[in-house]
Amino acid sequence: MSESSSPDQIRAALTGGVPMGRWREGLMFDGINPTPGIASASNWFPRTEEVQPDEMRIIFMGTAPFIRPGQMNTSILVQLGNGENFIFDFGEGAVANYIAAGFALNELDKVFITHLHVDHFGSLPYLYMFGGWAGRWHKKLRVFGPSGRDPEYGTAAMVDGMQRMLGWHRDAFSVFPVGQGHDIEVNEFDFRDNGGVVYDENGVRVIHWQRSHAKDGASGYRLDWNGLSVVWTGDGRPSRLDEQYAAGADVYITETQTELVAISSGVQGVPPFLGRYTIDTHHTPGYAAGYLASKVQPRLFMTTHMPFDPYVNEETVAEIRHHWKGPFHFGAPDGIVVNVNADDIWVREGILPDYPNSRAPQFDFDDGQLVVPHPPTSREEIQEPFVREQEIDPAEYYPEGYHPELLRRWPVDGDLVIPADQMPPAMFAGMSQSWQHRRAYEQHLADLAADE
Repeated sequence: MSESSSPDQIRAALTGGVPMGRWREGLMFDGINPTPGIASASNWFPRTEEVQPDEMRIIFMGTAPFIRPGQMNTSILVQLGNGENFIFDFGEGAVANYIAAGFALNELDKVFITHLHVDHFGSLPYLYMFGGWAGRWHKKLRVFGPSGRDPEYGTAAMVDGMQRMLGWHRDAFSVFPVGQGHDIEVNEFDFRDNGGVVYDENGVRVIHWQRSHAKDGASGYRLDWNGLSVVWTGDGRPSRLDEQYAAGADVYITETQTELVAISSGVQGVPPFLGRYTIDTHHTPGYAAGYLASKVQPRLFMTTHMPFDPYVNEETVAEIRHHWKGPFHFGAPDGIVVNVNADDIWVREGILPDYPNSRAPQFDFDDGQLVVPHPPTSREEIQEPFVREQEIDPAEYYPEGYHPELLRRWPVDGDLVIPADQMPPAMFAGMSQSWQHRRAYEQHLADLAADE
């Protein structure tokens, strides 16, 4: 065994080059540091980390107005240390990133829509139907969004139209366990009620305000929990209301469109006048985004809902830096992950697989059992017998010695009730992860109370 180096030698070696409060290293900002509990400071890998009890995690699941393979339409997930998930906008294609990021569809039950452009809610029909099929049996899908100037342009009217559009799908899926999976709770708020409370449960508060986005009914949101806050403005022109309601947020996220309309015309195929007109009537220019950040003074400023391309990124930073000198990061491309606690903020790239396995549905086991509701209907009720009579006899296509036991009718007359201790261990472990996380959070609160 070698002789130990002296304490002075060890200290000199291990602290060499490390600031330890002795100097400022580079241009990094105070409070921009990896947070406790992360498995890797460089990347986030799905299902490898729990959100810490006093932490918020933000994941950009869709980041562009024009959908393309590397950027789905806009969607931002906010996860809280208490185990709750909040979706802000749910644009077309974004649901694929939620699945790749390891979320069960029945975990995603609170969706806040900023406005009714389809690139901000296009994944909602999929979540509604397949989330109900995949285990959202005991709770409704909750949708929050603004009213319109006229009732037919509000969130409630959109959801009603979506349900009518999905009539065949919904009835066809009624042969499965559904429970409350086909129910939607629509929380439509008055778009003019600036600062109004949209959500106030379990210590989580969400407010809204108007955004100028060519048509009445566009809104921004601010979520506050446990002394932490995040703002997503949604789309719109720079506004004094943003400055007012976003003030002091820990993470301030706005959309931006960098003013390179002539160059973008050649790259994106959009006529220059159309790009110019779109920005000036609907969006926040890069200079304005930085200006608003300088007024809001967040701990971290982020921009999203933009093309993430080399030709535009450096220009975007230059325009934002004209006014904003504090911490800034792109909320793009898809998969950017932000961990936030009271002291530190850290941004990483999420590594989302192209062909992920879906996470098992997550259930509440407070009652010590899993209840699978009885299907509302059956094939016999919604399908004429003729087409079933044309089905080929399985004996014709299964090989000799192989014939699975077919499940052509639901096996029980009422709800299927399975005690947790009678579930296969692997099944229980997979379906109880979120419940276990919530129990750990409740224990954390109890431990804090005991220490006081």
